[in-house]
Amino acid sequence: MRIAHTESSLGWGGQEIRILSESQGLMRRGHEATVLCPGESRLHAEAAKWGVPVVALPIGKKRLASLRALTDWFRGHRYDVVNTHSSTDSWLAALALLRLGRPFPLVRTRHISAPVSRDPLTRWLYTRAAARIVTTGEALRRELVERNRFPAARIESVPTGVDAGRFRPGERAAARVRAGQPPDRVLVGIVATLRSWKGHRHLLEALKILPETVDLAIVGDGPQREALEKQIARLGLSMRVRMLGHHDDVLPWLRALDVFALPSYANEGVPQALVQAMLVGLPCVTTAAGSIPEIAEHERTALVVPPEDPPALAAAIERLARDAGLRRELGEAARKHCVENYSYERMLDRMEVVYRDAAQR
Repeated sequence: MRIAHTESSLGWGGQEIRILSESQGLMRRGHEATVLCPGESRLHAEAAKWGVPVVALPIGKKRLASLRALTDWFRGHRYDVVNTHSSTDSWLAALALLRLGRPFPLVRTRHISAPVSRDPLTRWLYTRAAARIVTTGEALRRELVERNRFPAARIESVPTGVDAGRFRPGERAAARVRAGQPPDRVLVGIVATLRSWKGHRHLLEALKILPETVDLAIVGDGPQREALEKQIARLGLSMRVRMLGHHDDVLPWLRALDVFALPSYANEGVPQALVQAMLVGLPCVTTAAGSIPEIAEHERTALVVPPEDPPALAAAIERLARDAGLRRELGEAARKHCVENYSYERMLDRMEVVYRDAAQR
């Protein structure tokens, strides 16, 4: 199949990584994939590293010029299916295809758990313009069916898969040495784009409550960096927090951690970083935001705490810091669950089915 992905976002996170990882995997299976995105976006800059063809189009905003550019591109190129990922590019692609007489079908992938509007135009986008809807978690799918009344038969939950052969437990002591982290301190870590809803500020507040022997590693970059740096200084945590920025390869840091924390309070599907941490065998502390409960079952595969609750977050982290047996038990159960349900190849299998079904409509 020939598959086009559209993405209007200029940012970088799990959504953009999903586009590239899925494209790369399907290309290895013999399909063709092309990403259409703004030339100034991070996605455009990163695509070459993944070996994924990318085309710069001015689709970052809902403008007539953007619609013309996408219409002209679709007029000159034939695809079996177009997969859209953000609101702006979804509207532009739907209208461009409508202008051309719908020469090929549209799949709308929904990555976040924010409510979808119930107005008539949005209903048209999801039920008439789109041949299929994909969500990255079952909770997101259920929301679209129960709240928006979209047809259940046309919505498929396909969580982002992670390579369990690569993300696996490693030698923690050696990883700590490479990371320059003292072996006698507890290292808690978070891997996430620095966005407000990821809960970094609550994690910093929790760290202030925790014993002085607990440190925090923050892997990622994003719009909240300056605010977090100011909070670290205000709380007097500069000696206990390492702001590590973006890393293309987060595996070495995951293997150096004692505990992984993701205190998100909104907008989550099934977070890739949480799956990666679980596959590495890390004990995790997280919340029930979005589709996180599909991988994080309290006391079985993770410790789940209320969102925006630093004392509860601190208590869960301290519990894991003190109990090596619980850390091992949760880490092993989490890896087993993710290997069985969130493999990379399973994601590719399911997306192939979605695309073939859409192309046959």
